[in-house]
Amino acid sequence: MSHSFQSIALVGNAKDLRVAECMLSLAGHFYSKGVRALVDPGVGLAFRPDSVVPCPEQAFATRADLIIAIGGDGTLLYAARLVAGHSVPLLGINRGRLGFLTDVSPSSMLEDVDTVLAGRYSEDRRSLLAARLEKHDAEAVSALALNDVVVNKWKTGRTMDFETSINGRFVNSHGGDGMVIATATGSTAYALSCGGPIVEPDLDVWVMAPISPHTLSDRPIVVRAGSKIQLRMSDRFESRAQVTCDGSAIGDLEQGDNLYVEGADAQITLLHPPGYDYYRLLRSKLHWGRGAYGVLNDTRDTE
Repeated sequence: MSHSFQSIALVGNAKDLRVAECMLSLAGHFYSKGVRALVDPGVGLAFRPDSVVPCPEQAFATRADLIIAIGGDGTLLYAARLVAGHSVPLLGINRGRLGFLTDVSPSSMLEDVDTVLAGRYSEDRRSLLAARLEKHDAEAVSALALNDVVVNKWKTGRTMDFETSINGRFVNSHGGDGMVIATATGSTAYALSCGGPIVEPDLDVWVMAPISPHTLSDRPIVVRAGSKIQLRMSDRFESRAQVTCDGSAIGDLEQGDNLYVEGADAQITLLHPPGYDYYRLLRSKLHWGRGAYGVLNDTRDTE
């Protein structure tokens, strides 16, 4: 489905000089084409007079036709939270480290952006997780996640003890540092460092990856998306954990508390310029196909 992009918002941490350079370049480029970009007033950059329209980031989802996230994957995750539940697509320009989600290179930024604005792009719909933290002494807290919901031990050197269930069926009692519940999109994030598998983004599955499990038999598992996952802190030991959604804390999980994770109704849409190849992205970011001294074994990849 083709979009008409009349209003474009820019998101990024302008304190990073590389991000600021890209934001200024894009704003000037759009202005030369008669388009004024939406930019949060707090960005603090010296844009060309009248080249941008001040707009709070929280209003981007209702005023923009496209959001361009400039930075690392964390910036795009932040932008995803801004548009969750809306139809505004996202385009990511990589000024971070890995950049699994922000796949446009700064060297081809203006060319790729023009290509997308001309209607030549592919749409990539990604599902979200919905987390609900139910505490015994406070109101429930809910949040969405594109990458993952993470339960991690908090302010203690001890391992934590907790139980997991899927669709009301008991799965396991765990001892360790926590659990990562990741979408296919998030399989290349924290879950990967916990030994989880890389999952194609369009597969409708989730990964449950224990963090530093006490027993070697406690391994990552892949479950059907749409399942209802319950994680309950054990009553047997004094444990405390923090729950985060895409790296943002939503609350503490303590004895008797429950965390529920299920599929969200909302999705987000990523846009890719022509030629996007997920496996090429993996080879680039994970340095696959490189022999001794980092030399490419496959000449099809030249980046």
